[in-house]
Amino acid sequence: MKRTTIVCLFFSFFFTFTGTSLAEEDDSLSDEDLIEEQLNYLDLEEISDFWDIVRHEYDGFLPETQKKEFTELFRDNGHFSITEWLKGFLNYFFHEIITHGRLIGTLILLTVFSLILVHLQQAFEKHTISKVAYAVTYMVLMIIALNSFYVAVELTESTISTMSHFMTALIPLILVLMATVGSITSVSLFHPIIMFIVHTSGLFVQYFILPLLLLSTILSIVSTMTDHYKVSKLASLLRTIAVGSLGIFLTVFLGVMSVQGAAAAVTDGIAVRTAKFVTGNFIPVVGRMFTDAADTVMGASLLLKNTIGILGLLILLIVCTFPALKVLAISVIYSFASAILQPLGGGPVIECLAIIGKNILFVFATLAAVSLMFFLSITIMIISGNLSIMLR
Repeated sequence: MKRTTIVCLFFSFFFTFTGTSLAEEDDSLSDEDLIEEQLNYLDLEEISDFWDIVRHEYDGFLPETQKKEFTELFRDNGHFSITEWLKGFLNYFFHEIITHGRLIGTLILLTVFSLILVHLQQAFEKHTISKVAYAVTYMVLMIIALNSFYVAVELTESTISTMSHFMTALIPLILVLMATVGSITSVSLFHPIIMFIVHTSGLFVQYFILPLLLLSTILSIVSTMTDHYKVSKLASLLRTIAVGSLGIFLTVFLGVMSVQGAAAAVTDGIAVRTAKFVTGNFIPVVGRMFTDAADTVMGASLLLKNTIGILGLLILLIVCTFPALKVLAISVIYSFASAILQPLGGGPVIECLAIIGKNILFVFATLAAVSLMFFLSITIMIISGNLSIMLR
């Protein structure tokens, strides 16, 4: 009740002091003019900088229709072709596979060489030298594999950090536009939740999830070195804890945000509808004119919010998808190498390649889960603002 009273007072003061000029502008300005006027007051420089970075970094893989400045892309009612974007992502994925072709060749040569040394050990009575050579080859292979895992982890951390910075730049714009359409309760709800998830997710992944996956990978590799000391069960437990914790974190956050966001949207819709009724019926003569003018401005703000939100989702998709495809490509390389070399004979080398490929795939899943969390956060905010308008 108190919130409804505050909204009513806000509308009353707003209409009293600005209603006349608003009504006059409404007669002369179209929705496009109102959007353009509101756009001039928004600071889009940070989002534009993010767009320029991703546009130049992945220029060869973006659809030709999207290689524009952010302001041109914003004002363009152009249509996004899902087919062109999928082609761009697939081209980048295969480009990464080809780029890492030298890695595939190195893994195959080292593995074949190590298998030859194993056969030499069995052919000669004294095989001390071949054992030393095999150990050296195995260590070189492990260094290359762990370096690839480190590259995947580092890329995941940098991508999450970039997405966090982008969310910090985008969320205030969406919240301001939500406030202009009367979604006061939603703004007060989403601001702390979104800022919490943006700053917490990076720390949670960097200092808890990825270290557990790294430790699990090392323990799994150690288990392949000897038949007497196995820690594969501990490695599996650590990996399960990491994946389960991330799943719980994602589920709780999205569940709370969805339920609370819907409740806040309903509250905003009822409160603003009450305020409009009070203003339209209890302010003599001009009350109805003011509410009609406010509806026009709110409609323009809603269109502007949806447009900025959709473009934000597009940039976020580019920021997270290309690094995720690179991580996936590394995982595919190791899995492919272990698969084609297995017929030459089993052993710790083949098993190690399979372990690296599997654990890098978990790193990819971590990046995908955090990206999905950010993506759905923006989507829920956009839907919540639209829902409050529908309830009016």
